[in-house]
Amino acid sequence: MSISINSLKVEFSAKCLFDNISYIINRKDKIALVGKNGAGKSTMLKIIAGIQKPTSGSVSVPRDTTIGYLPQHMTINDTATVIEEVRTAFSHIKEMHARLDTLTSELAERSDYESKEYQDLIEAMTNLSDRIAMEESDNCEAEMEKTLTGLGFSRDDFNRPTAEFSGGWRMRIELAKLLLTRPDVLLLDEPTNHLDIESIQWLENFLVSKANAVVLVSHDRAFIDNVTNRTIEISLGKIYDYSVNYSKYVALRAERLEQQMRAYQNQQKMIKDTEDFIERFRYKATKSVQVQSRIKQLAKIERLEVDEVDTSHLNLKFPPAPRSGDYPVIAEELGKAYGSHQVFDHATFTIKRGEKVAFVGKNGEGKSTLVKCIMGEIPFTGTLKIGHNVKIGYFAQNQAQLLDGELTVFDTIDRVAVGDIRTKIRDILGAFMFGGEASDKKVKVLSGGEKTRLAMIRLLLEPVNLLILDEPTNHLDMKTKDILKAAIKEFNGTVIVVSHDREFLDGLVEKVYEFGGGQVKECLGGIYEFLEKKKLASLTELERNTPVKTETPKTEEKPTDQTTARKLSYAEQKEHEKLVRKARKKVEEAEAEVNRLEKEIADIEEIISAGNPPSDIYDRHAKATKDLENAMSSWELASIEFEEIA
Repeated sequence: MSISINSLKVEFSAKCLFDNISYIINRKDKIALVGKNGAGKSTMLKIIAGIQKPTSGSVSVPRDTTIGYLPQHMTINDTATVIEEVRTAFSHIKEMHARLDTLTSELAERSDYESKEYQDLIEAMTNLSDRIAMEESDNCEAEMEKTLTGLGFSRDDFNRPTAEFSGGWRMRIELAKLLLTRPDVLLLDEPTNHLDIESIQWLENFLVSKANAVVLVSHDRAFIDNVTNRTIEISLGKIYDYSVNYSKYVALRAERLEQQMRAYQNQQKMIKDTEDFIERFRYKATKSVQVQSRIKQLAKIERLEVDEVDTSHLNLKFPPAPRSGDYPVIAEELGKAYGSHQVFDHATFTIKRGEKVAFVGKNGEGKSTLVKCIMGEIPFTGTLKIGHNVKIGYFAQNQAQLLDGELTVFDTIDRVAVGDIRTKIRDILGAFMFGGEASDKKVKVLSGGEKTRLAMIRLLLEPVNLLILDEPTNHLDMKTKDILKAAIKEFNGTVIVVSHDREFLDGLVEKVYEFGGGQVKECLGGIYEFLEKKKLASLTELERNTPVKTETPKTEEKPTDQTTARKLSYAEQKEHEKLVRKARKKVEEAEAEVNRLEKEIADIEEIISAGNPPSDIYDRHAKATKDLENAMSSWELASIEFEEIA
C-alpha cells in the first residue's frame, strides 16, 4: 500500500499555495506535516482525503486502501449515547467481508502465481482476514472501552447522551471512532487541541504501536517528535521531505542550507574570477584561446541555487508590567460546584509576584473554571484574594472564535484601541504579520492561527501584570509558539498558563497545579518533573491496589469464556507477529539503503582519487553523504521501533 501525490498544484485567487509537489506515503510511514499557519497543511490533508480537488495534479490511492480523516473543525449532530455512537465504528465489518469475497474470486481466476501482483493479492487477503478475525472476536467491547478511557472518558460517561458533551469532547468521540476503524492511512489535523496531557500520551502510544500509516498536522512538538519518523515541511509552495522526526529535521535542514550557501558562494566567486579573466584579456590576441575556453566553461556551468526561506516572522514583546502586590492571587478553601457536581473544593494556594505557573489536568476538572473565578466571572465558595494593583490580561481558548467575522483585521483592533495606541495600529499589525493588504482581510477568511494571533494583539493594548493564558498555543505554528514562549519568559509580571503542550511549558513554568478528583494539588518544579513524579505515584498506587494472589478452588469455566480467551489470545498474537514482521522488514530495507549509499560514496571517492574527475563529482559526493546521514537516521529509528515491538 502506498499513496502517490503527483505534481500537485493548488491556487486560491491568483495565489499559488502548492506548485508541482510530488511525494509518496508508504505503509507504516508516520509523517509530520509542518509549516507556518496558512502554508496549506490542512488543504493537503483534505486533498489526500478526497474532500478537496487540486487545481492540477492527482492523488493515486490503491484499490481497497482505507483512509480515515479527522478535520480540525467539524459539525456533529448525533443523538446516541457515547458507547452507541462509538459502536458504529464497527459497521464496516460487513464491507470488509464483501471486499474479502471479491479478492477471493479474483485470486481464483488468476494463474500468474509467481508475479508480484499475485503476491500482493495474497498479502492483501491475509491482512484483511487478520483484521476480520481480530475485529469479530469478542474484543470489540474491550477495545472500545480501552480507547474511550484512554481519551479521557470515565465509564460513567459511556451511557450519557453525546449531546451533553462540549465540542471538544465530541471531537474525542469522533477520534475514538476513527482509531477503532483502523484505517490504512490516518489523516489527523490538530488532534491534540482538545486533549489533556494524559490523553495525548495515550494517543502517542496508540499511533506508534497500533496505527498503520499516519499523516499528522500538529503544533505540539513533543507529540510529533514522539510519534513521527518522517517530516514534510510545506514552505512557499514547495515541500522539504526528510526521513527523520521534526527536531532532527530542523538540524538537518539548517545543515543543508549552510552547505548550499557555501557551495553557492564558492561558485559565485569562481564565476566572478572567470568573468574578470574574460574581461581583462578579451582583446588580447595572445590570450584568445584561453578566453574562448573560459567563455565555453562559463556557459556549461550548472548554476547552483539556495532553497528559498520564508523569513517573515512574528515580533512579540509584552509591555513592561506595572508593579503589583507581592501576592497577586491567594486562594483559601476555594470551591466551585454546578448543582450537585463539585468541580473542585478546598483549593488552597498562593501565587507570588513574578511566578510563572501551569494549570494542568484532564478537561472538565476545573482549570478554566478556576480561571473564571480569578476573573470574577462566576461565584464560588471559600476565599479568593486578588493582590494590590493587579491588572489582568486574559486570553481565553475560545477568544479566536468570538471575533466578528465580518470585520476586517484593522477594524477589529481599531474598535478596542484607545488613546495614543491608535496611531500605532498599523505597526502592531505588521509586527503580528498582518502588514500591508493583510490588515484589510475579513476575519472570517483567516486561518485558526491567524485568528489566535489577532486575539493575542488585544493583550498588548494596555500594560498588565498578571497574564492568564488559557490554551494560548492552539492553532499557532511552531515558530510562532517559540516566539510567544520567549516573550512570556521575558515578561516581568506574573503568568498563569492553562496548557497541555509539554514542550511549550518546559523551561517556562516553575510550578504546576494539577486539577483532578475535585482537588487542586501543587507540584514544585517544571512540567517534566511533574510528569515523572506523577508516573512514580501512579506506579506506587498500582502496586498498592494489586490484589495478592490466593489459591482458590478450581471451578468449571463456561465454554464461551474459554472461546473468548482463545480468540483474544489468537487475535493479539497475530497482530503482534504482523507488527514484528513489518518492523524487521523495515530494518532490513534501511540496512540495505545504508549499504548501497556507502558503496556509492566509495565509488565516487575512487573516481576522485583517480584524478581529473567530472565537474559534478563533488556535488554528487555531498548529496550521497547527506543521503547516507538520512538513511542512518532511518535505520536507527527502525531499529528502535523493532526493539520496542519485539
